[in-house]
Amino acid sequence: MRSRPLDWTALTLVIIGALNWGLIGLFRFDLIATLFGGMESALSRVIYVIIGLAGLYCLSLYMKLDDEVRRHNHNHNTERAS
Repeated sequence: MRSRPLDWTALTLVIIGALNWGLIGLFRFDLIATLFGGMESALSRVIYVIIGLAGLYCLSLYMKLDDEVRRHNHNHNTERAS
C-alpha cells in the first residue's frame, strides 16, 4: 500500500486522540483541554474536530488495505495456477 503524507498525518492525529481518551478514562485528565485552554475554548474545539475528521479519514485506510489484500491474494493465486 502506498502511503501518502495525509495518511500519516491522519494516523498520527488519531493516535493523539486515542491517547487523550486513554488519559481521560484512566485519570480524568484531558491533555488537549489542558494544553489549549479548556474544553470550551475555540482552539480546543477546533483540535477535537480535526482529530475527529482524521478518524473519519482513517476509515478510508480500511478500504485501501482491503484492496491491497485482494490484489495480493489475486496475484498469489495467479502465480499458483501457473
